[in-house]
Amino acid sequence: MTPETVTTIGQQALWVTMLISAPMLVSALAVGLLVGMFQAATQINEMTMSFIPKLLVLVIAVVAAGPWMLSVIINYTRELMFSIPSLIG
Repeated sequence: MTPETVTTIGQQALWVTMLISAPMLVSALAVGLLVGMFQAATQINEMTMSFIPKLLVLVIAVVAAGPWMLSVIINYTRELMFSIPSLIG
């Protein structure tokens, strides 16, 4: 196993991690921005006002993107498992 192979596997793992976390991060960012603008406009500084909508949107994002995220993880794991003989030999 060469250092280039290890680096490639690490890059692929980071890419899969980024792909999986992106739907949740982007949705939480969008809701946080909207709630923050609403709070700035109305001068309401309640912490739970930003937490509850983010939590609800994250649940919706996991339900909506969950099958896709699971298929990405399964495909990456399957490719990694099938490449083990070529990595060892």
